[in-house]
Amino acid sequence: MAPYLTLMTEDAPQRDFPLREVFNGLRYIVRTLAPWRWMPHDLPPWQVAYQQSQRWIKAGVFDSLAHDLRAVLRIAEGRKKSPTAAIIDSRTLQSTPESGARAGYDGAKRRKGSKVHLAVDTLGHMLALYVTAADEQDRAQVSELAKRVHEETGETVETAYVDQGYTIDAHFA
Repeated sequence: MAPYLTLMTEDAPQRDFPLREVFNGLRYIVRTLAPWRWMPHDLPPWQVAYQQSQRWIKAGVFDSLAHDLRAVLRIAEGRKKSPTAAIIDSRTLQSTPESGARAGYDGAKRRKGSKVHLAVDTLGHMLALYVTAADEQDRAQVSELAKRVHEETGETVETAYVDQGYTIDAHFA
């Protein structure tokens, strides 16, 4: 992880806390889903971990890490570095009171919330993710999801496996 996370040297004069401890703070927040202000006091101050996490996100650190890890795992399984097929599906997640206007009602699942559209390779490694209101139709999201898959894979994906929710029925065409 260190080569991905090091945006400046470990001994930079402005660094007051070890990079490992700052990353441990981020891991704590991700794992517990706790608010930043609840970070334990044996870790760096929450503001430090939050600001560094934002720098990592802006620099694309986690995107690069996920891309490279997927390639390594595919090679370890005897596959090509980049996938040629994707599996696309969605899931409706129930909303919370804080989700407000972005939540929609999915009549098929009888839930109010958000819908997560996900594309994975045939080994189950994430390629792209797209979140909409739950009342959005799956088939209306295919082009955005396909665009994100092609950006992530360099247009190596030639085949997509989808369920019927993503197909266009003759009655709607």
